[in-house]
Amino acid sequence: MYKREVTRRRFLATTTALTTVAIAAPYVRGAHAAGKLSIGLWDHWVPGANTTSTAVVNEWAAKEKVDVSIDYIPSQGNKNLLTIAAEAQAKSGHDMLAMPTWWPHAQADLLEPCNDIMPQLIAQNGQVNGTVQYLGKLGDKWLGVPATIGSQIKGPCTRIDLLKQHAGIDIQALYPAGAAPKADSWTMETYAKAAEACHKGGVPFGIGLGETTDSVDTAGAFFQAFGAALVDAKGELTVKSDAVRQALDYCARVAKFYPADAPAWDDGSNNRWLVSGRGALIMNPPSAWAVAKRDAPQIAAQCWTHGFPAGPKGRFAPFLPYFWNIWSFSQNKPAAKSLLVALSQPAAVEKFVAASAGYDIPSFEKLTTLKTWAEEGPPKGTLYHYPNPHNHQTLSIAASPAPPKIAQQIYTQATLTKMIVRHMQGEPMERTLAWAESEVEGFLRG
Repeated sequence: MYKREVTRRRFLATTTALTTVAIAAPYVRGAHAAGKLSIGLWDHWVPGANTTSTAVVNEWAAKEKVDVSIDYIPSQGNKNLLTIAAEAQAKSGHDMLAMPTWWPHAQADLLEPCNDIMPQLIAQNGQVNGTVQYLGKLGDKWLGVPATIGSQIKGPCTRIDLLKQHAGIDIQALYPAGAAPKADSWTMETYAKAAEACHKGGVPFGIGLGETTDSVDTAGAFFQAFGAALVDAKGELTVKSDAVRQALDYCARVAKFYPADAPAWDDGSNNRWLVSGRGALIMNPPSAWAVAKRDAPQIAAQCWTHGFPAGPKGRFAPFLPYFWNIWSFSQNKPAAKSLLVALSQPAAVEKFVAASAGYDIPSFEKLTTLKTWAEEGPPKGTLYHYPNPHNHQTLSIAASPAPPKIAQQIYTQATLTKMIVRHMQGEPMERTLAWAESEVEGFLRG
């Protein structure tokens, strides 16, 4: 973690002023919010992205005459999660802190409600997707504001040439740049046949079956495409349902065409698989493509990011949002809320997306068609469908719709991928289901 003090100096004339909107007014004291504010943001992996965040915050601070300090907190080694836990225990720390996915619910009792911000932001920027509501609200309480920085979809990134050569699928025709998908034929069975064909061709789909998030997120999207959940929204155990049996049977069958060491993969394995040129498809945000653009441009030029295959219950894609949250023990809640409004303005969001080369995704529906995704390349338009601009798939998170505190345990313990591996390796279906049911019963009791 490193700390960068934000001063009130003037920025260069080329810095574009943020749009001032009426909804910021209730959270300033007179003409200015004033005082001091300490914030913790996610330490972005994209070079230059933190600089852009600092510039946007600094511009707001200069206007509102607030002394702001920023800590950029990395997710490597779970330093961001350790920071959240430490500040919650001490009831002291930053006024505002970025929290990923499950953590606003985990700290819900210590978070300042953002009900006075979110309705106006939604009116301005459009509705947020269901996963943001699932993770960002507790009852009627908004636990924070969905952050652009760090939010991502883990969709398919496909080698155009290899999928066409080995499976006869023109992925660009199914997902044309600048136009709505024509992907009715991109189904679970099409995916399974393509996985088998690419495996036979020596370029298997690089799908992990390990216990880290990339593997769990992918398994979750496949289960949801079959309507399969281990626990329903009411907290009832549903492991031994027909939908779970169908999802498990499908995932175990297709997993035989993944790399032999897929059960041991971590979150870096699929990235390396793509950049090495050994695979025809992975599930990942554009970070793997960005590395390929730098280290293996001939591979990057053949990559296309697009939607998930559709199952019996629809087309789902893993969406992992970050949130900006204000602690209930914050010393300057008015300034923190004023800053959250400023960070959620379209002009600010556009800067964040451009600085991350399209990696970051805003959660508001009106902000998913920015020019960055249409223009990034090579090949040009490779990220056009990444932010789901045509709403052709449901953005979800593994283990939902179980109550978040239960779903977090299913997710963290990688129950879904463990089920797939056990059944793929020959364990009878009913024995695998019995094991999973026992595991989840423990989560429910806890």
